[in-house]
Amino acid sequence: MADNETKTAAELAVEMKAALDKSLDGVKALAEEALGKAKNGEALTESIKGKADEALTGMNALKAQLSEIEQKMARGGGDPAEAKSVGQRFVEMDGFKGLMNASPGAKLSMEVKADLTSATTDTAGAVGAAIAPYRLPGVQALPQRRMTIRNLLMPGRTDSPTIEFVQETGFANNAAPVAEGAAKPESDIKLADRSVTTKVIAHWTRATRQVLSDVAQVRSMIDQRLLYGLAYKEEGQLLYGDGTGQNLAGIVPQSTAYLNPLTGGDTTSIDRIRLMMLQAVLAEYPASGITMHPADWAWIELLKDTTGRYIIGNPQGGVAKTLWGLPVVDTPAMTIDKVLVGAFDMAAQIFDQWDGRVEAGYQNDDFTRNKVTFLAEERLALAVYRPEAFIYGDFGRVA
Repeated sequence: MADNETKTAAELAVEMKAALDKSLDGVKALAEEALGKAKNGEALTESIKGKADEALTGMNALKAQLSEIEQKMARGGGDPAEAKSVGQRFVEMDGFKGLMNASPGAKLSMEVKADLTSATTDTAGAVGAAIAPYRLPGVQALPQRRMTIRNLLMPGRTDSPTIEFVQETGFANNAAPVAEGAAKPESDIKLADRSVTTKVIAHWTRATRQVLSDVAQVRSMIDQRLLYGLAYKEEGQLLYGDGTGQNLAGIVPQSTAYLNPLTGGDTTSIDRIRLMMLQAVLAEYPASGITMHPADWAWIELLKDTTGRYIIGNPQGGVAKTLWGLPVVDTPAMTIDKVLVGAFDMAAQIFDQWDGRVEAGYQNDDFTRNKVTFLAEERLALAVYRPEAFIYGDFGRVA
């Protein structure tokens, strides 16, 4: 093995530095000789020029080699021994061969430098504590449900906690052709007083003033989350509120049960929805919308004909959610396997007394403890004018 293959990078660097210094001295001597001749007006011979070129070329080559060795040392790869495995370095030790013939109890030790790792424990080579995590800015919010039922209903406002209205509950139409001089028939109309009261939906949370000052996003997040909580609860109340206590009187408990107005024809989910629309029309209130659970809408979208083609749309197309010309609103607020068809824009109305709002203030000892209480609330009522205009039924796929 050649001598330069057994030397370390540091030893080679020292030798190369010495050779470079010696070469530099030679270049300086040639330069001084050339300057002296130039001052005396003597012409430079070709011999001096050739020596100068040779010296400069040799110096540049040594400088390049030294630079390469220094770069390898900086990367930690300058020492050939560092690239060998622990086992290879152990068997190449001077005392390894003698160890095989040594007396019992003889030992041979080798110092092994630890590799740098991302460990955070107190061990050799552990540099994990110096690794800073990448932190995404802001707060990753939870998903939010898209509220839809309110948008189907007639809007309204009230300054009173009670909304009263007169509802027609019956009409006996006895109109008929009448002969000259004969008595005219009398028709009967039945009216009834109805009333609903506004209900408050509310909730609150608390935060310290320090966190509100330190994290600018928290205040807006609190406002948004509290308002979302009101809308989430409102959606369920508009559909299924039972009218007891502080619950709204929702649409479903007041709706009319589905009853096929025809004989036959009720064979698929799409058929049943069409017959529910007919039932609403026969109540003199044409339906304006359909609402169901997203799972039921997916079921309908996946229906195929006998050739395997989708019935209501192309999976690659942007088909709007409609059936029989009416918009379909799919919301998780609906019970799965249930469907509600009705005249949402005519037969029911929301009355807002307090719009959804968020207020901040102090309660009890909040002020002295640097805390702020956030309260969100709304006050509203729901009036269902014609229960016959809402038809509620099930698809019959869930037992």
